[in-house]
Amino acid sequence: MTLRERLTDDLKAAMRAKDGTRLSVIRAVKAGILSQETRNERITLDDDGIMQVIVKEIKERREANEEFQRAGRKDLVEQNEKEMGVLSTYLPAPLPEDEIVGLVMGAIRETGAQGPKDMGKVMAIINPVIRGRADGRHVAELVKAQLHS
Repeated sequence: MTLRERLTDDLKAAMRAKDGTRLSVIRAVKAGILSQETRNERITLDDDGIMQVIVKEIKERREANEEFQRAGRKDLVEQNEKEMGVLSTYLPAPLPEDEIVGLVMGAIRETGAQGPKDMGKVMAIINPVIRGRADGRHVAELVKAQLHS
């Protein structure tokens, strides 16, 4: 079952169950998919493209939570946490920290990176592997730390 089919099935199930949170999250993802497809000359996103839309939705909610916490809006933080929980069910299992470090070290060896100026080369190798399975900012920090040492 493709990710698109799974989203459609889950949308129908959420409607039947009257699960408002899941319903609004899936609708937002489907709207993001449609927007991406129409923006890029009527393409059809594959599972990787759909996963990028989901990761973007999670990132937006994570950034909004930082603002909500500063404003003291615990109700909105909790709502976003629930929504991120729903979104994360559509992503592959997260990579363990030791595996991320191994990927970073392998990419540095593979590219022959010597310093911070080579960070782009390293991230270009790592990003396709970690997409949806690790936070890009965290991985970039690990790469930067390894290249500075």
